[in-house]
Amino acid sequence: MKKFILSLVLMAVTTSYSQELNLPVFTQYLADNPFILSPAYAGIGDNLRIRANGLTQWVGIKDAPDNQSLYADFRVLDRSGVGLSLYNDSNGNTRQTGAKVSFAHHLILDYYSKQYLSFGISYNFNSFRILTENFTDGNGAPVTLNPSILGDRNNSNSNFDISALYRNKGFYFSFNANNVLKKNVDKFRGVEPDLLSNFQAYTGFVFKDAENSRIEYEPSVFYQYFASDGRSTTDFNFKYRKYNRYEDYYWIGVSYRFLNDQFPKPLALGPMAGFMKSKFYFAYSYQMMFNGLGTYNSGTHSITIGFDFLQSISNCPCTQSPVHD
Repeated sequence: MKKFILSLVLMAVTTSYSQELNLPVFTQYLADNPFILSPAYAGIGDNLRIRANGLTQWVGIKDAPDNQSLYADFRVLDRSGVGLSLYNDSNGNTRQTGAKVSFAHHLILDYYSKQYLSFGISYNFNSFRILTENFTDGNGAPVTLNPSILGDRNNSNSNFDISALYRNKGFYFSFNANNVLKKNVDKFRGVEPDLLSNFQAYTGFVFKDAENSRIEYEPSVFYQYFASDGRSTTDFNFKYRKYNRYEDYYWIGVSYRFLNDQFPKPLALGPMAGFMKSKFYFAYSYQMMFNGLGTYNSGTHSITIGFDFLQSISNCPCTQSPVHD
């Protein structure tokens, strides 16, 4: 019995680091907020934009991953932007909280053809903790088998993200290198990796309906690669967006995710929808999982709410909104 309990504790410690490799990226970025993915989007738009997101994975499974995050970005001067991200993430007996401070600068490559190039950087601070006080022997009694597992199991790290974004009319392509520095693992040596880097590419095209200029279509692709274990995933997305004469709009879409070494078998699939009304934003997405946990949960749910403030017309086209140009 003691060996079994110890095995469970070790499993909790050695597997929990995967949470810290990255915050969960499902479909939050598709809620008209690509700043979630790339600091290069900071300041693109005529508003101070605030978005709050709540994500619950694998509903129906006890202590499943849960995430809350807050994003804000706005333009400074004519060609620059700043942003702030705050997050709280839980996964079983692990917790991480952190913040990102971002800066972006936008360049005009060609004024007449609307070609723009943006660069962004984020400073990240992350605090990661394993809740060893929750480890029990199955009868509610604390586990005391191995003192080296218990005690204060927390660590804090700083890191950086860098990104670039190219836009040409309705086309966009961004590349992001996240957590470019190795992590300090002195407290967890031999248990978790020090390489947290991941690379992301996001591209798509927004085009108007031939008969109704207030209708837009947006196919997009999101690719992410995790350097620690070589995993990679791809999302295929499609959105339909319709505006009224007051620039309010609603949209619906669908996202399909797969592991690149298992294509075309889906990893997750689900619909999403949202609207903007008088500068208030709301979006909801649902994803059904097709992995081994799929039969034990009712899917992943994500809600985004937000507000746009301080609307003003930008003097530079390179800071125009990526939505509805």
